[in-house]
Amino acid sequence: MPPRRRPGRRLFKSLLPVTGLRALGLCAAVLYLGYAVTHPPANPYLLTPEDLTKISARGVKTTEETWKNADGTQSRGWLLRGDEGAPAVVLLHGYGSDRSAFLNLGVKLNETSNFTILWPDLRGHGSNPAVSQTTFGAREAEDLSAAVGFLRTLKSARQQALVGPQVGVYGVELGAYAALRWSAGGGAEAGALRALVLDSVPAAPEDLQHAALRTRLGFESGLLRALTRTGARLLLLGKYDDAPSCAHAAKLGGPAVLLLTGADAGPLRDSTRALSQCFPAEAAVEIRDDLPVSGTRLSSSAGSSGESYDLLIIDFFSRTLRAEAAPEGLP
Repeated sequence: MPPRRRPGRRLFKSLLPVTGLRALGLCAAVLYLGYAVTHPPANPYLLTPEDLTKISARGVKTTEETWKNADGTQSRGWLLRGDEGAPAVVLLHGYGSDRSAFLNLGVKLNETSNFTILWPDLRGHGSNPAVSQTTFGAREAEDLSAAVGFLRTLKSARQQALVGPQVGVYGVELGAYAALRWSAGGGAEAGALRALVLDSVPAAPEDLQHAALRTRLGFESGLLRALTRTGARLLLLGKYDDAPSCAHAAKLGGPAVLLLTGADAGPLRDSTRALSQCFPAEAAVEIRDDLPVSGTRLSSSAGSSGESYDLLIIDFFSRTLRAEAAPEGLP
């Protein structure tokens, strides 16, 4: 008598191809979403130093530079030299933006203060980036240390150190998180930080993923967020970290801090306001949360709002870095 076939086994075999296809589809979705957010869209630079030559001699003096990061990758940026021994300021853009967003701001700061200015492209950003994917601030913080180290190698015409001991950093959104993470991490380069401007800081790097997801798909959900987070972690292979901004701020005590945001920053306005409560009691923290335009929209703003924003940044760096740089007994 032949053995009876088990209905359960036949059902399992019939469902196996369907289950396999669904698993493959889920894996493909995870990788697609992770790739979409870790590879920001590339756009032409809004403005280049060559464009500035028509209105400012400083554009001619701005040079293209490259330097090595701690992990062996390469960074690049525009450099505008200041006076010998004067402080330097590094300007960091947000997710989906690039160094051109704050070219005007940096040139104005250089014209006013004669500080050396460096505009890096963050990982995955700018035209044909050397590193194709962003890590949402984790490796970007390490890259900031390499950028400050690069500034230390610069020489003046007299073969003296071009940049003095004081450094300031300005960052918006992704750039703000990277700057905060770097400054709280300590180390020799972070010890030089005297002034920190943070505009529209995310509560955590995952907030940047969520915003990127909304931009790419036009919508989001809890499931899509979870799939995107999983895909990003897989693609970044241990380079990803989601430590909240508040945890980094709690470790910061040395530099003067200016927090900026406005209504145009959306949810980042609330996260920046909340961040102001995370710093140690002894930290020198100023906050302006009522700006008509924040750094997230500065590149598209014009007129008095953009000018007022630039003057606010210039005044803060001039006050904090000049006070540190001036010899004792001099104003």
